Amino acid sequence: MIASFRGFFLALLACSWGAGSFAGTTAGPVEDEIAALQQEFDAASFQTTDRGERKASFQALLEHAAGLRARYPARAEAVAWDGIVLSTYAGEVGGMGALKYAKAARDALIEAERLDPAALDGGVYATLGALYSKVPGGLIGFGDDEAAERYFNKALEIDGASIDNNYFYGEFLLEQGKYAQAVDVLRRALAAPAVESRPMFDAARRAEIRSLLETAERKAG
Repeated sequence: MIASFRGFFLALLACSWGAGSFAGTTAGPVEDEIAALQQEFDAASFQTTDRGERKASFQALLEHAAGLRARYPARAEAVAWDGIVLSTYAGEVGGMGALKYAKAARDALIEAERLDPAALDGGVYATLGALYSKVPGGLIGFGDDEAAERYFNKALEIDGASIDNNYFYGEFLLEQGKYAQAVDVLRRALAAPAVESRPMFDAARRAEIRSLLETAERKAG
């Protein structure tokens, strides 16, 4: 499973947590900073193709996210985004070196959950589910499929229409061999409203969903 780390963490690069989490609220400094972090995140994810430049971009993001968390330690959104960036950086590191960042990401997300379980429209739980489903278990890491499914279900209880809550759960179901259920969940992900504020993310995520859905439909018969 160690070999799969890079593919998994790169899948997290396009995550949309927070894309609509401030809807209906008054914008303020933390919201503005998170929006800027998201734009930086998307640029690194979709515009940078050189491996070295990409790693450097995410190293800068790591510092940016850590600084955001340090300035707003009581804001679950800021803490959660630190966890999201840590998880993506783990993909750039790869191999056993990824575990340190994966564990730091988990700890940040658990702290965000303590501050506000509903933060990022369930994205805290969906990201935890993805981490627990992909990281090795046993003596190596903290992976646990049962814990992952509990987190995915919590995410969907908060926002059952979220593109990412459904995407990550659908991917998990596909990997578990639950093809018919994966088809239903991935179709729901594809039907989610467009993330108009992040068009690069939206296009990339929907392409990923279509690819997974095609596989799930084929395997479901």
